[in-house]
Amino acid sequence: MTPKVFLTDGGIETDLIYRRGIDLPRFAVFPLLQTEAGRTTLRDYWSDYLAIARASGHGLMLEGFTWRANPVWGELLGYDAEQLARFNTAGIEFMQSLRGEHPDVETVIGGSLGPRNDGYSRVARFLSAEAREYHRPQMETFAAAGAELVTAYTMTHVDEAVGIVLAAREVGLPVSISFTIETDGRLPNGTTVADAINAVDAAAAPDYFQINCAHPNHLRSALQVPGVWRERIEGLRGNASQLSHAELDGSTEVDDGDPEEFARDTCAVASALPSVRILGGCCGTDARHLAAIASALRAGPIAPLPG
Repeated sequence: MTPKVFLTDGGIETDLIYRRGIDLPRFAVFPLLQTEAGRTTLRDYWSDYLAIARASGHGLMLEGFTWRANPVWGELLGYDAEQLARFNTAGIEFMQSLRGEHPDVETVIGGSLGPRNDGYSRVARFLSAEAREYHRPQMETFAAAGAELVTAYTMTHVDEAVGIVLAAREVGLPVSISFTIETDGRLPNGTTVADAINAVDAAAAPDYFQINCAHPNHLRSALQVPGVWRERIEGLRGNASQLSHAELDGSTEVDDGDPEEFARDTCAVASALPSVRILGGCCGTDARHLAAIASALRAGPIAPLPG
């Protein structure tokens, strides 16, 4: 039987900033949880994705507020460890309330975890043992609040990814590692996707891997490398734009690309990865892009990559 496809949301930060005019210092969404107006905004944001999942019959991953809710970024934003724990708890509880209001949509509630440093950093700042200690408190909070899994997004270094997996195992949560890549299909420090996945699997295998925060076409060159590593990727969350991270960082407007083309490219790359079952978006994408993915899936089998 074909595994159920789960959709995700799009790029929540770029959606809120550029489409809804909401200021997000340090690209952090979680502070919106502390006000009624902020929670209303988040509820409105998720309503589109719930409607898409309901209409398409696909599942929906409920996650996404706590990517910045870790100590380094919390301190920059003026929050201490106790306040961060409350935000991480509130994020999971918010998703549980959405599930309760929409019982007809199959959902998975996950904690979203981000890197200690910038998501595009080329320089490794700490080893796996340090990463385990750094990230474990956030995951402990997720587990206590009832999260069903944790996903570490925009990972750029093997050691940090290994530490996150070790911490997740200690707190009893299933864990996914999502690497980000540059336009050449490699991690920012030049490591190939194949080598990164193989290295993490050898040290501390997560439940599965994903690729996020890069246009799906950026993964095409990486797919030229054969191996079991391809079977370990179960999720794709691409950027709408084909620009590099450096170019996007220098932009003052969102590049939302073409939703139909984005959906076709996402599905084409997914067709080359035998285990993919999670499809969604990252920077620049919104409900239009996810609706286009749902439509592409409804049209028939995922089209293979050309050639």
